[in-house]
Formats: sequence, C-alpha cells, structure tokens
Amino acid sequence: MPELVRYAEPPSVANQSRYYVRRNFWSLFDRIFRVHTTDGQMILYVKHPVFRLREEFTIWTDDTCTTPVFKLKSRQVLAINFCFDVIDVQTGQLVATIQKRGLRSLVRDKFLILDPAGNQLGAMEEQGHSLLRRFIPLLLSKHAIEMGGRQVAFVHQLFRFFTREFQVDLQPSSIDPRFVLACALLAIIAEARRENGGGSLLASG
Repeated sequence: MPELVRYAEPPSVANQSRYYVRRNFWSLFDRIFRVHTTDGQMILYVKHPVFRLREEFTIWTDDTCTTPVFKLKSRQVLAINFCFDVIDVQTGQLVATIQKRGLRSLVRDKFLILDPAGNQLGAMEEQGHSLLRRFIPLLLSKHAIEMGGRQVAFVHQLFRFFTREFQVDLQPSSIDPRFVLACALLAIIAEARRENGGGSLLASG
C-alpha cells in the first residue's frame, strides 16, 4: 500500500495510539468535529456542512483552518454505493477512495477503502448490535478498520450527556495515522447523519 505509507510525515504529536473525537450534541448549519490526543492536544479539525447537495469538506490540523491535511469529496450526488475521494491537499493527489456500501449499510455500516486504481486496500465496518441500534439510537456505536488483512484501528463511542465522544485506538502500522483518522471521521459523520433521521446521502448510501 505505497500510497498510504507515510506519504507526508505526521507531526510528532500524532504518533500516539489513542485519540478522541468530540463534537457538540446540538448544531444547526454544520457539525464541528475535533480530534484530540490523550493529553488534550488538537491534531485534526472538521467543520462539516449539514445542508449541501454534494458532500465535500476539508480536514484541518486545527480550528484556525490554515493548514489543510485532506479534502474529502463525493463523486456523486445520488448513488447506491457512495464514493468519497480522499485528496492530499498539499499535492492535489488522490490518496484513496472510501466507498460506502449502500444496501449493506441499511443493516450494518460497511465502507470499502480503495487505492487510486480502484483496488481494495481494506474496509471499515460497524460492529455489535447494529440492527438494534437502528431502532434504539441510545446504543453506542463501534467500528473496526482493517487494512491489508489486519485491523489497524477500532472506533467506539463513549457515553456522554452533552457531547458526542468517540475513542479511536490505533494499532502499530506503516499507514499515516491521519488517514486512518480520516476514515474514522467518515464513519462518525455517518453516525451523526443517522441521528437526524437518516435524511442524507451519506447516511443512506
């Protein structure tokens, strides 16, 4: 997987094995996602628009929005299997494509991770009682991310009253941790969409 092997050296603060993704429970026009290390340092920031016909958003290093890392851009407005291109903003090159399996995700969220040529590199899949969660949203979500036949990250939601918080545990690998976190953010954004009744392309696939 040469395209994903530290094509850009992450900042030293990113060389950790556990991260926390947080967002406020209430939002109107956009959702703010902040990724922190265990000692509270922000390493990624996303301002995700709620009302947009074609999904597109940038992942920044912090809330000043001065240093972009990745841009995620949907290929379609309407589709069953929705594709998001992950673009390295510094080079403009396509890093990978994340494809949501629309029909499969009605019961259990399933994403394929594809290289620029369209070959499958890995997958991201919802874990646990996924069907039950469709009817009881209070149940906490879990997602596993695997690349090259091995699990590289596990995302699970933490119970909080006034925020949404997710813990992301990364396994040692040669893959840029920021790319793994970008995959995790896409799954978490899909969760946020479903909380609002699934009225979105990302949530429905």
